[in-house]
Amino acid sequence: MSLAQDLPAVWNSPSTDMRLKQRIVRILIQEIVADIDENGREIVLVIHWAGGRHSELRIKKSETGKHRNCTSLDAVDVISKMAGKFPDEQIAATLNRLRLRTGADNSWNENRVYSARHHHGLPSFDPSQLGSSELVTLEQAAVRLSLSPPSVRKMIEANILPAYQVVECAPWQIPIKALDTDEVRQAAINLKNRLPMAQSGNHENQQSLFSDS
Repeated sequence: MSLAQDLPAVWNSPSTDMRLKQRIVRILIQEIVADIDENGREIVLVIHWAGGRHSELRIKKSETGKHRNCTSLDAVDVISKMAGKFPDEQIAATLNRLRLRTGADNSWNENRVYSARHHHGLPSFDPSQLGSSELVTLEQAAVRLSLSPPSVRKMIEANILPAYQVVECAPWQIPIKALDTDEVRQAAINLKNRLPMAQSGNHENQQSLFSDS
């Protein structure tokens, strides 16, 4: 009898299972009347309680073509920025590093990126463009400089080697012609010989390497 005076305590009690909650709902609610507010794009629910009282609950309608399992706008933005420039597998890896999930709350993989990209009409990656690109990845730059990828990353962090990411956690993109500058070549030699790198402050030259390409 004392618990009956404190419905929230009964409802939220760890010992209250779903069957008991269903019984409580059947006792307390006589009916629920649903209507549509087209102007406000809302579903209006009027709950008639036992005893004659009623409550109104408004729920936003899903927009046309959308549902609860829609991919988040953040994920779509990442896919749109990377589409055409990177394979779906790399896009999936970037989304997972950013801790973004699919609309169904799954991690991303190549097939899921393909489905989302196809749904939004985004371009696919064209491997034939690799040879004509004026940009290389961090791993490709490491091969060209005969360095390890972590060493190339140190050069990027020290502002010696210009590089950028289309979004955070995406693969680095590095201008090929930047690899042939005296500063980068000398830094690479220093790294091979375990000598300190000279940190660069010449950001204008780095920006021109991208704007000229």
